[in-house]
Amino acid sequence: MSEEFAIDVRFYRLSVELQPYFTALYSFTIICDDDVMVEDRLHPEWAAMRFTESGSYPIAAIAPDDIAVTWPFVASGPTSRAIKFGLKHSRVWGLGLQPAGWAKYVTAPASQVADRIVNAGEMDCFSVFWPILDIARNGSDDTDETARQINGYLMEQDHRPVPGEAKILACQEALRDAEVADVAILAERMGMERRTLERLCSRYFGFPPKMLIRRARFLRSLARFMLEPMQNWSRALDEQYFDHAHFVRDFRSFMGITPTEYAEAPHPVLERIMAQRMADQGAAPPTDLPTVLRYRGRGSSRDQGRD
Repeated sequence: MSEEFAIDVRFYRLSVELQPYFTALYSFTIICDDDVMVEDRLHPEWAAMRFTESGSYPIAAIAPDDIAVTWPFVASGPTSRAIKFGLKHSRVWGLGLQPAGWAKYVTAPASQVADRIVNAGEMDCFSVFWPILDIARNGSDDTDETARQINGYLMEQDHRPVPGEAKILACQEALRDAEVADVAILAERMGMERRTLERLCSRYFGFPPKMLIRRARFLRSLARFMLEPMQNWSRALDEQYFDHAHFVRDFRSFMGITPTEYAEAPHPVLERIMAQRMADQGAAPPTDLPTVLRYRGRGSSRDQGRD
């Protein structure tokens, strides 16, 4: 059988009014034979939603669970563990939710969906996003036009109030700062009692502040390794790590494998989208992308998908 595949990724910047609430919108088209599946492992991130326009539904699981077929509209809550996934011939739209976006659009606490993959098409707390699946499926082959329609629909929902928006946005920004090394510093930066901060983070960020700080530290290190031409874990470590062994423990906790195993594994999907995904998580500088970024490439599930 042929193991060749082609990938077309397009990122779209949403309207300025929407950017505090969402990460970049993207379409992901994979073309391959029916018996080919392209697999990869996604780092921990904020909540994300995926809408299958055509083809096979994504196959995914939170590590270390076994991957399974998902649903037309699938969501993952904020994660502290890797998402293992596989893609077959399909076009899928993806949209991430920043914590402020969770507060604005999702009625359930983020902690209830943390480290879970759910059938969002049957959960009322995600109902505001149900029409996006119809937009994706009923649109034309012009992905730019579909993106405009999704952006337009989200703008129609922008009137929704955000409880405690200023505090949530301030916490989002603080977690991007490498100088925020522990909960005491974060609480002081936020001007909050620790218990109040704990409640805020659980409700809208999905995890206690200590976990969020650990995750941010880990993602900064992973971003340096993947995006800078150093190819050396020791040189990529965030200054908050005591030593390499400390980092390895975190890596196992978050990714379910060792740094060496990760570096040696193929990343046919992530190598094409890592810069934008890390910028979305605040672990790397914002990307200087046009409104539409296209990546066209061919790869093999045996040769790591490299061109």
